[in-house]
Amino acid sequence: MRLLRDRYGGQLKRLFHFHGDVRQALLLRFRRGKAGAEKFCHQLSRGFRDVDELNSAIGLLIALGLPAHEPRMQALLGGIQHDLLDLGGELSIPGYTLLKPGRVAVLEEWLNAANASLPRLQEFICPGGSIAAAQAHVCRTVCRRAERAVVEMAEAQAISNTVRQYLNRLSDLLFVLGRLLNRGSGGTETQWDRARAT
Repeated sequence: MRLLRDRYGGQLKRLFHFHGDVRQALLLRFRRGKAGAEKFCHQLSRGFRDVDELNSAIGLLIALGLPAHEPRMQALLGGIQHDLLDLGGELSIPGYTLLKPGRVAVLEEWLNAANASLPRLQEFICPGGSIAAAQAHVCRTVCRRAERAVVEMAEAQAISNTVRQYLNRLSDLLFVLGRLLNRGSGGTETQWDRARAT
């Protein structure tokens, strides 16, 4: 809150509490017209909520247990959790930069290396397999939703390209991690059966 006060001391009008089922999210209302403020708060709350849910989903993925022979994967996901906290900080303070472009490059390096070790997909695959792989797919879908929410937020405030690129690459990476986790557990991928009987 001190950082918010220091940066927006003259613009802060009042604080709002949005009540959810589990907790309260503290949001800011800026000096805008009523309609603009309501739209901004709605978009902001969606962005916060989805990024927070994504971080929690990744936490569950880590807690489920990752392959012992892949210590770098746990370090990667732990770093991603910190990145998402940085990303949330950027969403709460327009114009403030926390997430560095180098973090996008880290995801891209992982994507390239992981894709090189996996067989090329011939068809869509059904999410599932091992528990960890299934949870990686859940993380992927939450990440896609967070990405859409951030794109909507960009209509009301400036959002850095790094934030949008990060969520885009992260959703791709979570898909690939799901495949890696499934193969690492000895599982098989169930491909979409287009010709199945109806």
